[in-house]
Amino acid sequence: MKIQPKSGRKLSIVLISVHGLIRGHDLELGRDADTGGQTKYVVELARALGERADVEKVVLLTRQVLDEQVSTDYGQPEEELANKVRIVRIPCGESRYLAKELLWDTLENFSDNALAYIKSMKRIPDILHSHYADAGYVGSRLSHQLGVPLVYTGHSLGRNKRKQLLASGIKRSEIESTYHISRRIEAEETTLGAAERVITSTQQEVELQYGLYDFYQPERMRVIPPGTDLKMFFPSKGDEQDSQVALELSRFLTQPDKPMILALSRPDPRKNIIALIEAYGESPELQAAANLVVVAGNRDDIQDMENVSGTVLHDILLAIDKYDLYGKVAYPKHHKQSDVAVYYRLAASLQGVFVNPALTEPFGLTLIEAAACGLPIVATEDGGPIDIIKNCSNGLLVDPLDRKAISKALLSVLSDKAAWQRYAQQGINGVNHHYSWQAHVEKYLEEIRPLVELVEPLPRGQFLRRAGVYRTRAIFTSLDLNLIGDSIALKEFLHTMHKHRKQIIFGIATGRHLSDALAMLKQHQIPQPDVLITGQGTNIHFAPHLTEDRAWRLHIDHHWNPQAVREILDAMQGLKIQEKQHQGKFKLSYYVDHALANIAEIRQTLLRNEQAVNTVFSFEQFLDVVPIRASKGLALRWCAEQLGFNLNTTLVSGVTGADEDMLRGNTLGVVVDNHHLRELSDLSEVDNIYFSTQPHAAGIIEAMQHYNFFDDKLESKQG
Repeated sequence: MKIQPKSGRKLSIVLISVHGLIRGHDLELGRDADTGGQTKYVVELARALGERADVEKVVLLTRQVLDEQVSTDYGQPEEELANKVRIVRIPCGESRYLAKELLWDTLENFSDNALAYIKSMKRIPDILHSHYADAGYVGSRLSHQLGVPLVYTGHSLGRNKRKQLLASGIKRSEIESTYHISRRIEAEETTLGAAERVITSTQQEVELQYGLYDFYQPERMRVIPPGTDLKMFFPSKGDEQDSQVALELSRFLTQPDKPMILALSRPDPRKNIIALIEAYGESPELQAAANLVVVAGNRDDIQDMENVSGTVLHDILLAIDKYDLYGKVAYPKHHKQSDVAVYYRLAASLQGVFVNPALTEPFGLTLIEAAACGLPIVATEDGGPIDIIKNCSNGLLVDPLDRKAISKALLSVLSDKAAWQRYAQQGINGVNHHYSWQAHVEKYLEEIRPLVELVEPLPRGQFLRRAGVYRTRAIFTSLDLNLIGDSIALKEFLHTMHKHRKQIIFGIATGRHLSDALAMLKQHQIPQPDVLITGQGTNIHFAPHLTEDRAWRLHIDHHWNPQAVREILDAMQGLKIQEKQHQGKFKLSYYVDHALANIAEIRQTLLRNEQAVNTVFSFEQFLDVVPIRASKGLALRWCAEQLGFNLNTTLVSGVTGADEDMLRGNTLGVVVDNHHLRELSDLSEVDNIYFSTQPHAAGIIEAMQHYNFFDDKLESKQG
């Protein structure tokens, strides 16, 4: 049954695109591997959505960059794109401009800051739409915390990239150290489990890329080709040969009025530019028929560029020199975003051709831009170009590994004037019909509105609790091997807590059940905390009467199917279900035999069987499976909202893998020393996580001193 929109309901949409350089003007496309089609797509999607009468507001969240090496534009907290549309730049740990592969340890910071911003909005958004794996990870957390549907667009996927890199001969160890590919794939799996809709550009992308994932759910996939700005990309007016672009190219070309073979992409090995130059260099007929223009990003000094981009540009120069193509090939150093359309129209006015010889092309935005300008195309037969040429009938597909086939296809388009005219007109017509932003947004809203109509407002607890507004700090700690273990240090810790009781909210987060945790507190004479998180984050109780947060229980009961999880895990070797008293409504607990069981394999098995859950491994022997919206870290952040304390002035202490997501983010983290347990050793390089030299409560006291936790200036330092 088709769901009808609620009367008068206008959508509020938050787009998330973390990496790259994003602004509303002069996008630095091709500056590096992180500033390409995705940045252009999200900016134009935001603008196009803002033009709709049924959209109230669009916010594009991205990373704030404060770096002398890039424009100050990227440091501005907000930028207005249109009347209802703005870019909001969120601090993300390290303020310098970093490649996306180096951002993984800062994404919890971005998520915490993004959550604070969203909570400050007049209205919680109806939809979150994440772009790429890093934003997918952030969007998953925000979706769980807010109860807002998540939409995901991967743009490119880690499993596919790893296959390509391995095929190119790069070692697995090098792929890991350079691309952090396992973390990317893990984030993609997590996102696919959380997303209510996955929007792709082509059907091939659905089947051949997303189909590689454990949480591949084709019923959630929707193919919506990206749009193109027809106000910017339109047919030639006949004045392009007098443009600044034409003047720049004349510096390179002996006969600048010849037809043009135009290639435009990032300097990336996958774009296969070198093979194109070799195909041109090996064909005297092609050299006689046309000039070759290669627009490969922007550069100042190749020697100062990142290794991959610099290597590609260096190889371009060597290939041109090898075939002595001077006067026939142009390779301009700089271009503005507004120049791109001029390149297409100039090539069209010279009856040239646009070529995309990429090894793989998920979509091919440049192909529809060229088509909109009346420029025929020759494109790789892998990926999105198949759909584009099927829809537009404006060119030829070619094997990107066959240089002779590339030359033959280019000559075919250039030499047949009747076919050229037909391709040019069919491209213009096809783009207007299939690839306008208006058509894209119409289909987009048709897909996301039903998600909004089905979601009920996120519940909030209505209970009496000790007010926390006047207390400026919070301390949350796990119990076993952490707070408990050294009675003398514990006594000193409790004395410190009592001394500062008027300014501290005290919380305990444990995997134990409520009754078990209360017994431990009584045994060690620990006063009842303000907040008690139990069952690995599945239950929250507040002092003074241990009032249960029932809204939290309703919130985490999302896609939770314990019977299905139990049936899946019962069939796996190396797992033994724990005793009944260790189980809970929202927690299944197992003993793990390392000789027979692999934690990563367990998680993948659950994903393959469409179970969106969190798997928590702790103390090197226990496995807890809880709902996807439940964890110690997510429960802590829920409590921060309920009690009104600031994560920036919250000290979090942990020792096992169950504590990891509680430690990451904007909190002040401490991993207390334990010589026998190294589950959190990977956090040693993360900012705001301190590794104590002392164990148990002494390690927490050491962290208080490290952070100057009771310093009056702590708030301003962390703010």
